[in-house]
Amino acid sequence: MDTVVQDYLEKFGVREETRRFLVKPQCMFIGGKWVPQGDRESFAVIEPSTTGVITHIPLGTTADLDRAVEAARTQFDGGPWRKLKPLERERLLHRLADLIEANATELAEIESIDVGKSVANARDVDVQGTIDTFRYFAGWASKLHGRTVEPSLPGDYVAYTRKEPIGVVGVIVPWNFPLQTMAWKVAAALAAGCTTVIKPAELTSLSTLRFAELVHEAGFPDGVVNVITGRGRDIGAAMAAHPGIDKITFTGSTEVGRTVGHTAVGGIKRLTLELGGKSPVLVLEDADIDAAAQAVANGIFFNSGQVCDAGARVYIQRGIHDRFIAALIEHTRTLKIAPGLDPDCFISPLVSGLQKDRVASYIEAGRREGAELVHGGCLPDRPGYFVEPTIFAHCRSDMKIVREEIFGPVLVTAPFDDLGDALSMANDSPYGLAAAIYSNDLNRVHRLIPQLRAGTVYVNAHSTIDPSMPFGGFKESGFGKDLGPEQLDHLMESKAVWITLH
Repeated sequence: MDTVVQDYLEKFGVREETRRFLVKPQCMFIGGKWVPQGDRESFAVIEPSTTGVITHIPLGTTADLDRAVEAARTQFDGGPWRKLKPLERERLLHRLADLIEANATELAEIESIDVGKSVANARDVDVQGTIDTFRYFAGWASKLHGRTVEPSLPGDYVAYTRKEPIGVVGVIVPWNFPLQTMAWKVAAALAAGCTTVIKPAELTSLSTLRFAELVHEAGFPDGVVNVITGRGRDIGAAMAAHPGIDKITFTGSTEVGRTVGHTAVGGIKRLTLELGGKSPVLVLEDADIDAAAQAVANGIFFNSGQVCDAGARVYIQRGIHDRFIAALIEHTRTLKIAPGLDPDCFISPLVSGLQKDRVASYIEAGRREGAELVHGGCLPDRPGYFVEPTIFAHCRSDMKIVREEIFGPVLVTAPFDDLGDALSMANDSPYGLAAAIYSNDLNRVHRLIPQLRAGTVYVNAHSTIDPSMPFGGFKESGFGKDLGPEQLDHLMESKAVWITLH
């Protein structure tokens, strides 16, 4: 660990348990065993607020993946896991949730240090969301069943359906919410009786490796949960093609998801893709301007805009446009730019230097294309991958900053005159992950909701996530769902059984 990172942890009083985890050699988790780096290559893990090296993780090989899939396959095909009763799976999932809760502060610190995000948000959103997700799906483990049928064809039959787990699930996790997104995918898979092979993003693998320790401590049978660290182009691509994996669940960019999907479909794998977004926000003339401005700012600048369903395009009814922009700027100025471990941080650094450069290039593109820069647009002169929260006004629909997902703290806005124009602009995107409406006129809200081409519609809020509600997109934002009972349909097969009576 670099000295600059040690000083950073010391300054903000990071717990001793967290430090011990960060400084020890990181290992993959395969078949219930810890696999050290050995002669494998390693990947330097960078702390985004200081740009210092935290630790190194092993870069797994396809041979490691083969061993992980074999462990998951063996356990699923005939191991103790498959023989557990539903209530026994439920108890294990609750035990794991209890362990996550008991280590919540440590996990929040790990997530903040690894991703760069606000430690307060990591605790209240990422870790608490992980706990809630495991508890929610634990309850489903004992409530999955088929149905009996009375056939109409001639003869006497007993007919029924069975719900059976799909098998080995390959879980490919993004770098922005590594712990929570992993939980969305793994908790449901385990509740259904599947086994898993997890590949966290190479940029942010640490919370998943700590999670693997808690899985081991909870007493899950060896091979039910496996964690392989490595590059997406190596391990992620091999997972999509691996014949021993029955389903791939992927969260990431549309570009990479398209490649993963093509490979997986070539092997007739089941597939869930949660991909990019450029979510529209409609602010109607009857909205509470101050409350809406605060919510819109939070909806794009939370996690420094590194959120797949961030409200990145805001369309404001012309009669309130200028007042709303003024309120939006005023609130944005109150958001503190700070290192993730600062308890008052809201605008944290981006995850990497590459991401910082990418976001900066979009800000420059907005200037070149003639968008009106009304706030921000600068890279603070300080250590770390920081970008100032940035707001563009009077943007045209053909601008690059409007068409493409930036994945940073950059908001584009434009006025509209009537709801027809608003809907046209909102739906004019290849993406369809989420949308938001700010209005107190429920008649107009209810008429707008079915016309928005998005998997989720938020009203007078943004990114309100709960494990009981499905999450997933339309169009190029992917297909299939995470969370909610809908997710279980993508993790189980329906088997029809016919018994002829004589």
